[in-house]
This record gives sequence, C-alpha cells and structure tokens, in this order.
Amino acid sequence: MKLTSQEEYGLRCLLRIAREGDSGSLTIPKISEKEGISNFYVAKLMRILRRGGLVRSVRGQAGGYGLARPADQIVVGEALAVLGGRLYDPGFCGEHAGSESLCTNSVDCSVRSLWRAVQHVIDQVLSRTTLKDLLSNEQQMTSWTGHLVKVSPAPVASVKVPLDSLE
Repeated sequence: MKLTSQEEYGLRCLLRIAREGDSGSLTIPKISEKEGISNFYVAKLMRILRRGGLVRSVRGQAGGYGLARPADQIVVGEALAVLGGRLYDPGFCGEHAGSESLCTNSVDCSVRSLWRAVQHVIDQVLSRTTLKDLLSNEQQMTSWTGHLVKVSPAPVASVKVPLDSLE
C-alpha cells in the first residue's frame, strides 16, 4: 500500500501553490524548480488538478496556477481522489480475482473486511484534513493528527552493546 508518485507530487504542487495565499499563483517552471519535479510532469499534474477543479489557470504577467478555492476549503481526500483514487473501492475484488472470473474468496473474505476498515479510517482522516492544515510544520501536524488517530513517535535507533564490553 503506497501512494503513487502522481498523488505525492500532485499534493506537493497543491501545497506549493497554497503557500502563495488564496490569490497567489505560480508558473509551471517555478513549481518545478521549488519542488524538484520536471516541467513536463508538473504540467501534467496541473492539467489533472485543473480538470478536477482544484486549481485555476491565471493569465497575464502574474499568471500561472492558483488554487480554485481557499486552502481551508480543499480537502486532502478530494485532492488524492482527483490525482489517483482510493486504496480500496468495491470493484477491487473483481479486478483482483486471479486467474478466475470471480475471486475464490468472494463469498467470505476476511481480507476484504480489513481493506474496508483501513479505507474507512483513511477516509476519516483525509476528509478532516485540508490544504491549510498541511501548511503547518511536521511537529504541529503530528500534534493535530494525534486527535484523529494515535500516532507513535518515530522509533529511536538503539545500539546493542555486547555485555563483555561493559566490564
């Protein structure tokens, strides 16, 4: 279960534009430079985001791309759906039936229950998170997400010291 590069980079482009404020805009070359993504790929992402109603193209000397709505009105779940989709949707089982036309576990599938539950939790978090929320720093965001789900701090690397070296 991984985010696609399209979802990751598309979200990064949206955040880059959001940093310019509700009325600001950025050109494709500027977004490309700031995010380290090729102009070609940024152009592709901007087309997808524009068609999805998340960004608008701005003409003129101060042109480029701006947010179609204020950052606090763009939900991350909506952005990810425009960019790629969901981890699990009801058609999943039909698409992953193996060599059979119908999955051999379609009548009683514990894995399907797991994916539904995971998708439900993901949807809950993503539907409550806006681009404005993501403009926070990592520490603030970790604290904020803590009220949605229990988030453990990153593990600290441990060093194993042989007992005989302690003598």
